[in-house]
Amino acid sequence: MRKLQYVVVLLVVVSLSLGAVIGMGCGEDKQYTMGISQIVSHPALDAIADGFKDGLAEEGYTEDDNVEFIERNAEGDMPTSQTIAQTLISMNPDIILGISTPSTQHLAQAQDSAGTDIPIVFGALTNPVAAGILDDPEHPGGHITGVHDLGPIDQHVELMLEFSPNMTTVGTIYNPGEANSVFQIGILQDILDTEGLALLEASVSTSADVLAAAQSLIGRCDVIYIVTDNTAITGLPAIVGVCEENDIPLFTGDTDSIESGAMASIGPSFYSMGVSVGKIAARILEGENPGDIAVTGGEPTLLVVNESAAARMGVTIPQSVLDRADEIITE
Repeated sequence: MRKLQYVVVLLVVVSLSLGAVIGMGCGEDKQYTMGISQIVSHPALDAIADGFKDGLAEEGYTEDDNVEFIERNAEGDMPTSQTIAQTLISMNPDIILGISTPSTQHLAQAQDSAGTDIPIVFGALTNPVAAGILDDPEHPGGHITGVHDLGPIDQHVELMLEFSPNMTTVGTIYNPGEANSVFQIGILQDILDTEGLALLEASVSTSADVLAAAQSLIGRCDVIYIVTDNTAITGLPAIVGVCEENDIPLFTGDTDSIESGAMASIGPSFYSMGVSVGKIAARILEGENPGDIAVTGGEPTLLVVNESAAARMGVTIPQSVLDRADEIITE
């Protein structure tokens, strides 16, 4: 009888102990830390950050509940971006988001130097192969994946010709220190060569150089087209001012810049791109290997035009463009 009582008491003690352990696990949700490294502030990149948080929230990972965001912005300074990358890697968060090609490059370099395997996701990175980050975007391997922002440059040229069928020269401003921009300029040059059009380049190193670069194009080109170059887009107000004062049509590679005063673009929504990156991050938190997640492009692709900006540049938007535009800005 005493032996039976002992066994019963032992079973009760074990059951209570297991219940306590399980109760502790259920009562305390796991907390996650997300690092965010952004190269500079401008509408497109800011939209990536906002979309990233919302994409995570849709999957149950919210700032007010179980996620802490550590956000750092280099404000266009490359050495600062490198320092941010090293700092975030040393903090060992669960995932780090790189917003832009330079930010992701610096994170990858810091990761290699530290010998860590923190998952890195990216948004607003134009070409991971050209940036030296991945060899095969379809099968990334390693610990880096994300969503690229390469827009349809061929469609951009077609759009420019639709506005200005007699154009002969396209002017552009970009930072040759940005691998993403060099890659896009190469594509642009090839397309323009096929069309028998000339490309006039003005290079910049910082956003402070953008105004002078824009002024150097006055009278020398028919339109100005800006790829998703972080330096030029940061200085977009200066380019818009020059274009308005001199009746030069201004096109950009990102649709978020249209609301800031450019005239027209075709491309993905950077906010939607951020949402997609957030959902990728959620998959990683749930146990999926980032190396098994293929890199995707931003979807959907939209045609956005700004009627007011066009009017200030002395341009009437063709009806054929208005008829198929996904968004028309009138203010």
